[in-house]
Amino acid sequence: MIRSPQALSEVLVKNSMQYEKPDFARSFLSHIIGWALLTTEGEIHKKQRRNMNPAFSFRHIKDLYPLFWSKSQEVITAMTEEYRDNYAAADYMRMDISAWAVRSGLDIIGLAASGIDFGAIQNAQSPLANTYYKLNPSSEDILLIILWAVVPDAIMKRLPLSRITDVTAAAKSLREVATELIRVKKAKMANKEDMGVDILSVALRAGLFSDEELVDQALTFLSAGHETTASALIWAVYMLCRFPAAQERLRNEIRAAVPSPQNADSGVSSADIDSLPYLNAVCDEVLRLYGPVPATIRVNTCNTTIQGHFIPRDTMVIIPIWAINTDPLLWGPDADDFKPERWLKSHDDGTGHTYTASAGLSNNYAFMTFLQGPHKCIGNTFARSEMACLLAAWVGRFSFELDDPALMDERNVIIPPSVVAKPEGGLQMKVRVVDGW
Repeated sequence: MIRSPQALSEVLVKNSMQYEKPDFARSFLSHIIGWALLTTEGEIHKKQRRNMNPAFSFRHIKDLYPLFWSKSQEVITAMTEEYRDNYAAADYMRMDISAWAVRSGLDIIGLAASGIDFGAIQNAQSPLANTYYKLNPSSEDILLIILWAVVPDAIMKRLPLSRITDVTAAAKSLREVATELIRVKKAKMANKEDMGVDILSVALRAGLFSDEELVDQALTFLSAGHETTASALIWAVYMLCRFPAAQERLRNEIRAAVPSPQNADSGVSSADIDSLPYLNAVCDEVLRLYGPVPATIRVNTCNTTIQGHFIPRDTMVIIPIWAINTDPLLWGPDADDFKPERWLKSHDDGTGHTYTASAGLSNNYAFMTFLQGPHKCIGNTFARSEMACLLAAWVGRFSFELDDPALMDERNVIIPPSVVAKPEGGLQMKVRVVDGW
């Protein structure tokens, strides 16, 4: 296990080509998404990353903000309608916000990454959404990944296990959808028609990928971007329930600067969202404390050293993301505290604050939610932008309170073993519509 910035730099940057994701984990993932950015290594990964970078540049991501906001408007409208239809006589509605976070994340990542509208916000049981739900990370996946480490790949794919059967069928179905989508997009491109601004369209226009590679990349974005977004949104609302003053401060900032989503013509740009210092501070503080992926593993492909210590080939090197993100040596004695203010810098004249992405730290390895180096999450700007839009809409419209007061103590929140960290059994909330926006 490594935690120091120096060791992290050696593994993730200086000697990154010597460290790969474990073969068994990549085999498991490739069964679902094929061979794309999450599963390739070495020169193949380097080439794919280089070819995909333009699609994830901020210049392109800012063009997706209207889409992020449109879907954010759609979900709070659907939640408000549920309130009026079922809870109009009550002071609040009791709902599992995890379910709405998942539906929101799926619709946004589907449209923004590949142009697929799952329709999950309007219908949680839509056929396309139900197909995708089968790919959601499960506690069973941990056992399967362990099995994949000792059982040959060809045998694993033939084992009569329901999880493998479900995942195989769902991946096959979505692969067919993505293949047809690429065919349609290529026809539009040939006719000089508008293909859209989604990530897949940008990659297609670049002409650097085969159709099969594009399908693999599309499935990768859906798989990597959906559950992680939902997890981040769930933890954000949870922390704002634990700290109601922060929730109120955030709501005030949003309402003062962002037009009401009730106005269908109200557009939101990247400049609008990026100009909200407290919103961005809250997002980063949540991602620091509760990043969707708590830890990751690398395996060295040759004998090497880390900080002068000999590491024999095929050693598992664990990178404990949550532990690094809350290390007092890096973040100070309040490292475990929810403190969005650490991401703000006061103006010299005392008139306000400015968001600072570094949290005042000079160390790049203190915030490891998206990792560092050649394997740093290519979608980190996308993820932050999407999260900020959704959280702005949710907190601007609703107030949130934990249904179970015992969960105010985060030690009472059970997080089952899974690739993506979320509270077990969802997160029940008392949700109220706050008038005036």
